[in-house]
Amino acid sequence: MSDLLFGLDTFGDVPEDDAGTPVSYAAAIRQVVDEAVLADALGVDAIAIGEHHRPEYAVSTPETVLAGIATRTSRIRLGSGVTVLSSDDPVRVFQRFATVDALSGGRAEVILGRGSFTESFPLFGYDLADYDALFEEKLDLFVKLLDERPVTWSGTLRAPLRDADVFPKTESGRLPTWVGVGGSPQSVVRTARHGLPLMLAIIGGPPTRFAPYLDLYRRAAAQFGTTAHPVGMHSPGFVADTDEEAREVFWPHYRVIRDRIGALRGWPPIRRAEFDAEIAQGSLYIGSPETVARRIARTIDDLGVGRFDLIYTAGAQPVSARLRAVELYGTKVIPMVRDILAG
Repeated sequence: MSDLLFGLDTFGDVPEDDAGTPVSYAAAIRQVVDEAVLADALGVDAIAIGEHHRPEYAVSTPETVLAGIATRTSRIRLGSGVTVLSSDDPVRVFQRFATVDALSGGRAEVILGRGSFTESFPLFGYDLADYDALFEEKLDLFVKLLDERPVTWSGTLRAPLRDADVFPKTESGRLPTWVGVGGSPQSVVRTARHGLPLMLAIIGGPPTRFAPYLDLYRRAAAQFGTTAHPVGMHSPGFVADTDEEAREVFWPHYRVIRDRIGALRGWPPIRRAEFDAEIAQGSLYIGSPETVARRIARTIDDLGVGRFDLIYTAGAQPVSARLRAVELYGTKVIPMVRDILAG
């Protein structure tokens, strides 16, 4: 299983210091860079940084943070998780990530998505009524830009291009690009149609319920005559020295952010019993290195994915605990998962 990839994902959640005081947005961004530098040193394969426009999160421009990380790291892959393409411009997204690719020596990758949060739409002047059409059109254009040749394109929601050449070019000639999907069969089929790798956001419930999506992706790629790439997935979790410590550090901050977002979406407040059930049987990978490794290995084996990313921040977990989680993931969890799957 040496071809398996393991990553870390964060939305730049604003953490607390060890005295329980939230740090500044600037400090939170620097903290993400420090965690990425540590992950790079420990051999983690990838880090993905998500885009948000809410007060709980410090990162609104992942590629800017990734550019900073690029200059302090040497091997880790640098991606977004996700870039909300619907409320951005495909040409500018390509240019920014091609720049990160240059700064990192070819380690950039972009994960495009429609976005499960919608704050960016009114912020940048887009109509939520065009939610699906915006992504469909802009993904179509972005795929054409990946060929790094002059583009002629027209749609209904963006100005047309005629023989437009976009710079900078990447040294490899191709920017690695995924599509992040949260559970829509239509999105899976669209990803296969474009021949792009699929990144599944599995954030609740038994992970095996996503097995039909992997099968759909492979069948759709076969029908379209495109490549069915190894599928990736990301799920939330947290690693500490013991199961009890991991749960108790993670739970109070997770509950706050979960209930705050849930109130906007009509969800009831989360109960501790639900949290514990998600750890035992669902898609929360929380516990000691051994506990988390066993759960990740089981999921990889059940689904047959080629990449697993742990979303290691969810709320204001303390800075020191976050650093320890990254350390344990790189030094213990990943090697244990590889050993289990090789056994």
